[in-house]
Amino acid sequence: MPSSLIRYQAIAMNIEQARFNMIEQQIRPWDVLDLDVLELLVIVKREAFVPLAYRALAFADSEIPLPGGESMLAPRVEARIMQELAVQKHETVLEIGAGSGYMAALLAYKARHVTTVEINPELKALAEKNLADYGVTNVEVAEGDAAQGYTGLVQPHAPYDVIVVSGSLPFVPETLLAQLKVGGRMFAVVGAAPAMTAQIITRVSDVSFNTVGVFETLIKPLQNAPAPSQFKF
Repeated sequence: MPSSLIRYQAIAMNIEQARFNMIEQQIRPWDVLDLDVLELLVIVKREAFVPLAYRALAFADSEIPLPGGESMLAPRVEARIMQELAVQKHETVLEIGAGSGYMAALLAYKARHVTTVEINPELKALAEKNLADYGVTNVEVAEGDAAQGYTGLVQPHAPYDVIVVSGSLPFVPETLLAQLKVGGRMFAVVGAAPAMTAQIITRVSDVSFNTVGVFETLIKPLQNAPAPSQFKF
């Protein structure tokens, strides 16, 4: 057997072992036990969406730097998002903050269509390239500021069954809630450092929402997130 093939097989085995360790040592202990989600983390290769300079850290329990001072979420957070949202094949998804495109790829595997909106042109191009290179065809990568909701000129998939906000918010604006279908779910991390709560917000009627805190975490603020009122009573 050629030495180059032996080296390739060894690298592939090391990658799969690292992926296995990530799932067993980071993700399962964080209460991600849904077998569909665990299988998804094997199917959608995280390393394909990690910048080359950090590829050795693709399975580390940490955020990975991206251009523009942004970062990929830690793998356990990504996995919990997928578990809590339980995206279905007929559903449409809005993601705010495309990053490297990895979260959109996970969502796309489960959903009918994903619209991911990125304010940073460099990241928009990165996500678009990564998704195209990986063969993902049911994701639209749009450039824009969606901190208060996505207001693109053409929105054939709005309102959405699922909304994922990839940066933290001091509060969830009503304009964003309005883009959620009745019965739809939103993932958002709400609060300010050092105390932020990951929430699943379900729209139960035209005028009411149910909010459940699912875990505590700390992630970077969403760029241009609405500021809370300074009035005190």
